[in-house]
Amino acid sequence: MNKTIRRASVFTLLLVLALLVRATWVQFYEGRALAEDKDNRRNAIEQYAYPLGNIIVGGDAVTGSARTTGGDLAYKRTYTDGRLYAAVTGFSSQVYGATQLEGIYQQLLDGTDNRLKNPLDTVTGKRSDPGDVVTTIDPDVQKAAYEALGDKKGAAVAIDPGTGRILGVVSTPSYDPSKISTSDSEVWDGLTKDPDKPMTNRALRQPLPPGSTFKLVVAAAALEDGLYSSVDERTDSENPYTLPGTTTVLANESRSAPCADASIRVALQYSCNNVFAKMAVDLGQDKVKAMAEKFGFNDTSQDVPVRAYTSVYPSDMDRSSTALTGIGQFDVTATPLQMAMVSAALANGGKLVTPHMVARISDANGDVLEDYDDKAESREIVSSSTAEQLRSAMQTVVEEGTGTNARIAGATVGGKTGTAQHGENNSKTPYAWFTSYAKSDSSDKEVAVAVLVEQSDAARSEVSGNGLAAPVAAAMMRAALD
Repeated sequence: MNKTIRRASVFTLLLVLALLVRATWVQFYEGRALAEDKDNRRNAIEQYAYPLGNIIVGGDAVTGSARTTGGDLAYKRTYTDGRLYAAVTGFSSQVYGATQLEGIYQQLLDGTDNRLKNPLDTVTGKRSDPGDVVTTIDPDVQKAAYEALGDKKGAAVAIDPGTGRILGVVSTPSYDPSKISTSDSEVWDGLTKDPDKPMTNRALRQPLPPGSTFKLVVAAAALEDGLYSSVDERTDSENPYTLPGTTTVLANESRSAPCADASIRVALQYSCNNVFAKMAVDLGQDKVKAMAEKFGFNDTSQDVPVRAYTSVYPSDMDRSSTALTGIGQFDVTATPLQMAMVSAALANGGKLVTPHMVARISDANGDVLEDYDDKAESREIVSSSTAEQLRSAMQTVVEEGTGTNARIAGATVGGKTGTAQHGENNSKTPYAWFTSYAKSDSSDKEVAVAVLVEQSDAARSEVSGNGLAAPVAAAMMRAALD
């Protein structure tokens, strides 16, 4: 073979190799990228070619699939009581994607999850029948919260303290996910531009100042640290209290309340700001932060399995700012989920069971693929003695203090109200909070609840945790214990 032919052969071989490399690259790398591209219409066509699996509440499906007429998408997602369960399900849209449980379990629900495949499906590439998501939500608790919140802007969460099961997740105002299952851009634009943000899950994903409900965390830190030996020991708390290094006097809601040197029980009963602001300073921000983080604050990966926004206890503060954190202000923020976790831990003897709103996922035959109830872990937040004392003090709040609207016949109820400042110099309507627990006097049923009312039609002077949030909590607790 002469030199010219040899060179031509080598060059041709290199071209062939280059084509093979390029074909392989397109087939396996770019092909996968194109297949996973959210703008690839074929993905939506494939996903909605068959009915989707369902999200189950109380044994019944709250989702469905309906045959479409016209177009290249054979089915669309439907919802039963969509507004009631939107904060649980999220939405699955042919155009706008999927959120919350619909998004997290999308492959399970559309049949592409590898766990659904049998050996023959793997060989033939046949699409498997879709699976289902079984939630922990109690429909009675969910409905009670939704109806009690009514036209208020707010949110509520209920947890079974002993199991970590989330019994209710409600956010108002809500929306109907069915309205955006297809390409209704007018409805989508209306929802996304609505100033009331109906698509925001306020229960899990909008942390706000928790106000006086955070005093439970500060009290827990004081008891665990030994700053005070019991909830009935008198504290060292002058009234009025001047914030350290300032001339600002911290007022109490009631000037006649016995807040000077009040015990933790009395201070919770009357929600004495001076006691808990001073307590936070005496403990120091590091100890308060450590306790807050044990309850779940500053956790950036809190999944239930929907990722909850981080509830925050700040760092690097001066003493006056630390004092304000003692009453749930300054830069302290919390979701209703987080404050329900505080009450749940205290109700459960100081142990927090991992909160979750999915009990299990199953295949089309009902066989369990993953059981989340079995995976729930328990960790000690405070000692059983501290938990017992704080439960007792919370009962005083409901029986004789600022939380009387949470009383329930036939149950032992403890709670803590909160009215958090909003806006510069408290110029906007405050947030009304209530966190609580209830135990049936006739059975082993128990529940922990947190409610936030962000805005209502009540006059500013009437905004309080007891007036707005406690009745919602009472309705949820009653439904959970019945």
